[in-house]
Amino acid sequence: MTRTDLGMPAFPEAAREAVRDGVLRANLRHATHTIRDKRARAVAELADWDRLRAAGKAVKDHTLRHLDRYLLQLEAAVTAAGGTVHWAVDADEANRIVTQLVRATGEREVVKVKSMATQEIGLNEALEAAGITAYETDLAELIVQLGHDRPSHILVPAIHRNRAEIRDIFRTEMGRWGRPAPDPLGDDPRELAEAARLHLREKFLRAKVAVSGANFMVAETGTMVVFESEGNGRMCLTLPETLISVVGIEKVVPTFRDLEIFLQTLPRSSTAERMNPYTTMWTGLGPSRGADGDGPSAFHLVLLDNGRTDTLADETGRQALRCIRCSACLNVCPVYERAGGHAYGSVYPGPIGAVLSPQLRGTESEIDASLPYASTLCGACYDVCPVAIDIPEILVHLRERVAQGGPVTRHGVRVRIRPAHGHTAERAAMRAARLLLDRPGALRAGERLLARARRLAPRRLPGPGAAWTDTRELPSVPAESFRDWWTRERGTPQ
Repeated sequence: MTRTDLGMPAFPEAAREAVRDGVLRANLRHATHTIRDKRARAVAELADWDRLRAAGKAVKDHTLRHLDRYLLQLEAAVTAAGGTVHWAVDADEANRIVTQLVRATGEREVVKVKSMATQEIGLNEALEAAGITAYETDLAELIVQLGHDRPSHILVPAIHRNRAEIRDIFRTEMGRWGRPAPDPLGDDPRELAEAARLHLREKFLRAKVAVSGANFMVAETGTMVVFESEGNGRMCLTLPETLISVVGIEKVVPTFRDLEIFLQTLPRSSTAERMNPYTTMWTGLGPSRGADGDGPSAFHLVLLDNGRTDTLADETGRQALRCIRCSACLNVCPVYERAGGHAYGSVYPGPIGAVLSPQLRGTESEIDASLPYASTLCGACYDVCPVAIDIPEILVHLRERVAQGGPVTRHGVRVRIRPAHGHTAERAAMRAARLLLDRPGALRAGERLLARARRLAPRRLPGPGAAWTDTRELPSVPAESFRDWWTRERGTPQ
């Protein structure tokens, strides 16, 4: 994962700053409510949505159980179709492979179609260090790049920016990266889109090398699949002479027929559309590609691990690898809506980032140890997930790992990690609860004592608990415990 993000403060501190930004909260509230309302209407059109959801879950689970077999099948199919497959165990190796491939062409600039995997490994920074400039071509990614910013959403990376901010970024920054913005430039979306189109067209027609990701990879045919809404991706995938795709190993599906499920669920869950405006598929070089045909004459696929195999070893946490990056969980999350994506310190923000990043990167850093707590456990993320990832279950699982430590897989080796700093009181509370719950007599006596002292119960908690009761009322203690009520009403069975 990118080292810049790892230098961020823990989530509570970063979120505390974010919630004070009124403009940011207004932008997020408007965008997330609009997207999730449209998604709900699009999903309601399908009577078999629950069955599609279950089918997507089943396909992804089956693939993860047999990932080794399908990756080897994919490699053979891509190679047979004229492509070259490279294996990258971590971010450094992936960056080194891509940098060497670009240098071999003699070029010093590349165009990119939106790829979260390349953001994950910090490819742009690695290329820059090697004297190679990477130009983002997705509109939102372009805004982020021109604004010297970081993405804050999976689907809409510039969701934290409003039209006026985007106009100002285009006016001041476009000329430093290429064709300047038209003068005058207003904040009408059509004007902004046209300015971006003119700016990017120059890059597309000049670039000889492109870098992409992929939403899916089909093992049986070696086909790469990219979903997008603007057409910029298709320009990247067809105009340059060399195409390099960096894709996480979990993106493979067994057969071409499996795409039928995700062609229905991904667009509805992400952009609330019945189908994607642009769905581009390519298989190696293909019969019309090469020196005498259309499209790139060289295709390289970089298969990225970077913690995914370690995540696969966790029976509870591995379900996060089902994720198809639709961002539906972000749009319903009350924490994300208020804190925004930057507070998560990862290219993967929101609920999915809170469970994926600590597994890919480990929980040793302060930011990663805090992410499993960046949730109310309300379960809204699970309800909307098109592949039924039980994010609340993984969050609780990771909270236990952070607080208690224990065995985990790191770099393919089973190791035991120590509890994270600052959870001593939590561990003590859990031990006390375990001792009490293991002794029915002591539990019964404690319940009766609380009931008799209910009038003395405080309205606010002291110490660290004061922050919790600043915005919530403590539940009142009942006059009678459930155990005593059951005994009085129905007797105690022997």
